[in-house]
Amino acid sequence: MLPVRRALVSVFDKTGLEDLGSGLAKLGVEIVSTGGTARQLAAGGVPVTAVSEITGHPEILHGRVKSLHPRIFGGILADRRRSEHRDELEEHEIPPIDLVAVNLYPFADAAAAPDASEDGTVEMIDIGGPSMVRAAAKNFANVAVVVDPSDYPVVLAALESEGGLSEEVRRGLALKAFRHTRSYDAAIADWLANGAAPAPVDRPDALPHAVRLELEQVLQPRYGENPHQAAAVYREVGGAGVFGGFRQLQGKELSWNNLLDADAARKLSALFDGPDEDPTVVIVKHNNPCGVGRGGTLVEAYERALACDPVSAFGSIIAVNRPFDGALAEAMAKLFVEVVTAPAYEPAALERLGRKKNLRLLECLAFSPVPGQWELRAIEGGFLGQQIDAAPEDPAGWNCPTRAQPDAAQLRALDFAWKVCRATKSNAIVVTNEHQTVGIGAGQMSRVDSCRIALDKAELELAGTVAASDAFFPFRDGVDTLAAAGVTAIAQPGGSVRDDEIVAAADEHGIAMVLTGRRHFKH
Repeated sequence: MLPVRRALVSVFDKTGLEDLGSGLAKLGVEIVSTGGTARQLAAGGVPVTAVSEITGHPEILHGRVKSLHPRIFGGILADRRRSEHRDELEEHEIPPIDLVAVNLYPFADAAAAPDASEDGTVEMIDIGGPSMVRAAAKNFANVAVVVDPSDYPVVLAALESEGGLSEEVRRGLALKAFRHTRSYDAAIADWLANGAAPAPVDRPDALPHAVRLELEQVLQPRYGENPHQAAAVYREVGGAGVFGGFRQLQGKELSWNNLLDADAARKLSALFDGPDEDPTVVIVKHNNPCGVGRGGTLVEAYERALACDPVSAFGSIIAVNRPFDGALAEAMAKLFVEVVTAPAYEPAALERLGRKKNLRLLECLAFSPVPGQWELRAIEGGFLGQQIDAAPEDPAGWNCPTRAQPDAAQLRALDFAWKVCRATKSNAIVVTNEHQTVGIGAGQMSRVDSCRIALDKAELELAGTVAASDAFFPFRDGVDTLAAAGVTAIAQPGGSVRDDEIVAAADEHGIAMVLTGRRHFKH
């Protein structure tokens, strides 16, 4: 048990400072402090000793140097279990320090400020603070370190009830301190990297040679994909947050599967966020779309999306590309839905949806990838990294090698089908009309099987529809199958050694085929 007789307190974030200072003073602890911290403590009636009185040297260089002195760091780093260390402290008249309460300049906030300058940001790189934190954390056998104001009450309570701080408490505080300085240094390194010349790479689109992941837990679902699997949700420290930051407005806690499906729905919905896009409703089940519709209103879009596969829509996740309105909430009243995600909700929608107490409502901005954004996926012992599949598609750049050319309505339908196809697990075949999905074949080992499933699932008229394939047709059987069902136009990337045979099959059936030139596998 470590009694605390002397504490060094130097904090940028003054949250809880008066309570900490007065609590320590009541316990007879001598408080050593610097600058603004010392002034605020003194103003609150807390006796305080200036660091300069310990060091015998004033603060210099506009505060850049104040605590960096042997009389401070000797008091923090001395291992008082060793007689020679105790003798040296006595010889040099260095007072031992038992508690270090320090938090750091808010570098990340300063660097992210819209008006941030390089010189101003550099001044927010703390030197003395991290040095004291690391010194105290290293010497946790003899010193306690506190970097989080939320820990002040815990420390004070332990000192009052136990008369000191246990090794278990000190070790936990040291762990938290080293994690804190690690994140702090990483934020500085990231800022410097953003302004540095890029290192030579083999390709201009190459991913970084080293990746730092700093994650913190933000949610704890009841379980993972299955009840026997523990799970947690993490956000990147310093990032915008899960889904770019979201609010859950009502409903049960989110499950692992809810989050995966909501992510898929939100990303597909984002493909219909352009200024010329109609209101669109996306219905997702098990990470695949089971219905997508667009129309003059969200209600019309929803009815079209639901008509594709109303059975699979039970227990689904729904995303919309417009503020969720009351009419849509009324139209959805009879369908059991797990999660809804929308950029906003009208009051009438909240009132109607609120009658389903377990329905999870998420409010979050549309997914908006930035150029060069990339993603990681875990495999055993490592990660796969890739640029996200966010390349824009322009139907005007598609090539049509068939005799039949798509008319304006077919081209609009093909664009719709292609958007949905790129968000469907491969091998993917998506059959649509101009306004809605008609049949979806997802995740099959054979492309022709995906064609058959898409057609078998169709509950709407197939004659006159179009289809999209996320990758080339290896054989003509897929084209034959789609054409026999009434599909009149197909979008596919091309690139097969049998492209000529595939195009010839389309010509035999008198259907149009466009080659997009880009594959969209989604594993």
